[in-house]
Amino acid sequence: MPQEKESKIQQKLILSKSSTLFWEKGYAETSMRDIANECGFRPANIYNFFENKESILFEILFQEMEDILTPIRNLAEDESIDPRDGLKQVIANHLRMTLGEKRNAKLLFDSGLNNLSPKNRKKIIKQRDEYDRICLSIMSRGKKAGIFKCENERLAVYCIASMIARSRIWYTPDGRNSVDDIIEFMYEFSLKGLGVVKTGAKK
Repeated sequence: MPQEKESKIQQKLILSKSSTLFWEKGYAETSMRDIANECGFRPANIYNFFENKESILFEILFQEMEDILTPIRNLAEDESIDPRDGLKQVIANHLRMTLGEKRNAKLLFDSGLNNLSPKNRKKIIKQRDEYDRICLSIMSRGKKAGIFKCENERLAVYCIASMIARSRIWYTPDGRNSVDDIIEFMYEFSLKGLGVVKTGAKK
């Protein structure tokens, strides 16, 4: 349906422009009028899609987490996947999301949580907890199989996730290392930290 397609395009535009404004000006300093002006709309048009400014921020953060979670949800229960391959899939997917076109949304994440209502913040934290559970499942299978030798799987998950998240600060698309280069380096770096000398995993 043309009208439905147009609505989705407009909603996507609002989220994209809002993400940039929230990062550049700050969430508190960005008004609905600012967002409308960037989109080429009248302010009233924004309310056809979003109830208020917080609902826009929530949708940005929620979609970011869904983009990270959806490709790796199968890794939590599929024991046929080598833990090393599972770890690489997590790192590759998370890094591509973090360093991709929606980098403003990634930069918003930590500060953005503080601007959500308790109800909406709880939903985002639930997604983050799911990410941790998926990673812990991979770590536990790897440890049980004698592949990973770390003493504290949870701490290992936090360290790897933090390493990925911090890459959004120093990465530049025109820098010396491509996203693929960074994926390979972080994967090998993580394996060594987990006590794996030879990967034995498919490249």
